[in-house]
Amino acid sequence: MSEHNETGKLGEKLATEFLVSKSYKILERNWHSGHKEIDIIAKKDNQIIIIEVKTRRSLYFEKPYESVTKKKQELLIEAAENYLIENNLDIDVQFDIISIYIENTKPFIEHIQDAFSPEF
Repeated sequence: MSEHNETGKLGEKLATEFLVSKSYKILERNWHSGHKEIDIIAKKDNQIIIIEVKTRRSLYFEKPYESVTKKKQELLIEAAENYLIENNLDIDVQFDIISIYIENTKPFIEHIQDAFSPEF
């Protein structure tokens, strides 16, 4: 497995542990709808939380959360709609980003709640 894939898997593991410690219930990890993927689907306070995890070992180019482009947001929104339909859910949805920077072996986790929302 390449280093960036290993970093991504580690970030998702750290994000899951972080969310569980904050009383989120993890419903899915790496959920797919066609070519679209949601890193983590969680539930808290009667709300579905769609979470994109971005992990970096360097901040040279950008902070991890800065790589969640408008196109990525659109894909996440479409995937979330598919998840709700597939599971016959009528519930509020929130889109979060967990941005992780790993310096040596120490992770710095930033949870950006309600990071973006669908535009109607």
